Amino acid sequence: MKTIRRIARSFILGLAAAASVVAAAPPEEKVLNIYNWSDYIADDTVRNFEKETGIKVRYDAFDSNEVLHAKLTAGKTGYDIVVPTAHWARLQIDGGLLRPLDKASLPYLANLDPTLQDLVKRVDPDNKHLVVWLWGYTTLGINVDKVKAALGSLPMPDNVWDLVFDPRYASKLTSCGISFLDSPSEVLPAALLYIGKPAYSKNSADYQDAGRMLQAIRPSVTLFSSSGYINDLANGALCVSLGWSGDINIARQRAIDNKNGHTIVALVPKTATLMFDTMAIPADAPHPGNAHLWINYILRPEVHASLTNKVFYANPNKAATPMVRPDIAGNRTVYLSDADKQRMVVPEPLSAEARRTMTRVFTRFKTGM
Repeated sequence: MKTIRRIARSFILGLAAAASVVAAAPPEEKVLNIYNWSDYIADDTVRNFEKETGIKVRYDAFDSNEVLHAKLTAGKTGYDIVVPTAHWARLQIDGGLLRPLDKASLPYLANLDPTLQDLVKRVDPDNKHLVVWLWGYTTLGINVDKVKAALGSLPMPDNVWDLVFDPRYASKLTSCGISFLDSPSEVLPAALLYIGKPAYSKNSADYQDAGRMLQAIRPSVTLFSSSGYINDLANGALCVSLGWSGDINIARQRAIDNKNGHTIVALVPKTATLMFDTMAIPADAPHPGNAHLWINYILRPEVHASLTNKVFYANPNKAATPMVRPDIAGNRTVYLSDADKQRMVVPEPLSAEARRTMTRVFTRFKTGM
């Protein structure tokens, strides 16, 4: 009961603080334009915000940081809220593409986990521009029975990345389908870690080494997809996907809901990259006041919890944890153990030259040339 009273009091104070700031600003038209990742929001998030505020939301989706970055660099996107992964957001901050937050209008920032806030400070000093939406990690998802059947007498490897990066395993699994994310900035760090290089290496030769390793397993990759792989994994069209932890757990839930007999599992690798997806306001956003209302709305414990309950990515909101479904809050492939988190790599921003090298290596891998 005390917790409920605290949340209610926080909610009232939050509304009052946000309203006072908005009231002091010039009035904006009741419009908010959002550009977010696909399959990354609860069913009622937008509807409830529109009902509460009278603001009409236009919601568009993308499936890679590269696509979002290209739009922001071109300018005049018309978007008020974008959701870049934190290390990409650093490039956008350095390029003057993102607007500093008016923290006075975001009283619910106090709900955020200070440990995660400190991690984000590595790319956004003083948390000046970014607010974490949700977080997860790059990993492998498998169809347990199909993988077991395809491997035959070959045992599951101690290093789960062997399933896609070691030709001995990948060549057997191609018969039931292997997918990779269609994103250089997600595949190359995993490949670099696998061959013992820094995930965000500044050395061009490291990327060439990773490229040679990837070329060896290219014949085994059947699909490049950054969103469609969820359904393909859920319905048995794939048996292994290099993807994002939350997406794989979405596929797992869809298989359960459809009672199709497929057992989908997100694996927890010994090494992987953490992913902090963040809300940010473009520098030329036409409705920055409405954008702040949206961010503060998402930071309400019940709203942040509803996102996790729908899309199986952990949220950064310590006040939301009691509202997350127990089966999700206790799922150690969603909320990693402290030991697993300590093994993960925090993404780093890369120079334009390093990103070009990464893109060239990935393009050669994808095209098989």
